[in-house]
Amino acid sequence: MRTRADIACWLTDMDGVLVHENRPIPGAAELLAQWRDAGTPFLVLTNNPIYTRRDLAARLGRSGLDVPEERIWTSALATAQFLKSQMPGGSAFVIGEAGLTTALHEAGFIMTETQPDYVVVGETRQYSFEAITMAIRFINAGARFIITNPDSTGPTPSGVVPATGSFAALITKATGREPYVVGKPNPMMFRSAMNQIGAHSENTGMIGDRMDTDVIAGIEAGLHTVLVLSGISDRADVERYPFRPDEIVDSVADLVET
Repeated sequence: MRTRADIACWLTDMDGVLVHENRPIPGAAELLAQWRDAGTPFLVLTNNPIYTRRDLAARLGRSGLDVPEERIWTSALATAQFLKSQMPGGSAFVIGEAGLTTALHEAGFIMTETQPDYVVVGETRQYSFEAITMAIRFINAGARFIITNPDSTGPTPSGVVPATGSFAALITKATGREPYVVGKPNPMMFRSAMNQIGAHSENTGMIGDRMDTDVIAGIEAGLHTVLVLSGISDRADVERYPFRPDEIVDSVADLVET
């Protein structure tokens, strides 16, 4: 039976695991330092496609966490990699922010409003009726429908706001077409991340705070799964699901070797 001692590479979620509302979770800095000092390959993952890796590295730095941008993997990067593998040099009509458009540009995709191969929807605070209408018309005309992540809401200091999944549902209702979702809980997100660090499922662990995305995707990707109780899911949530993580700990502080 695989245990934590067998794990040579780590993937970890960001919000609820390393930070909470831009404040570091106790133990996060120590765990990152432990991995760096031991030369352990790792990536910090997020389903949020708004920001570039450089933006996220700076955000974590302001929280007191030293994470180089090459150690960050987002649903936007996973989406761009997926589309490049499907149709190199393709075109897309994109609803999203710099994290998504930058990733697609770097993957060789063309942003267009004329007969795109794909409609790609990600997180943005600037959803517009005009853009959603264009997306619907392109999909009806044959464009393939992709979304970066399925999250229906996102947190803000003043409360939840509608997110990618909510607007995707609107487009699906209008077109009758379901999107392909690249981010968690699609295990492709983890597989693409492992490819970045040369990791293999048999010796890779995943740390997350959500049963419905992190843990299920980790299980389906064949990873050693660790649920931390510092974010969304609690012990009562665990009992509601037909699957269980390999480990449940209070926070990443429990993973720091003393």
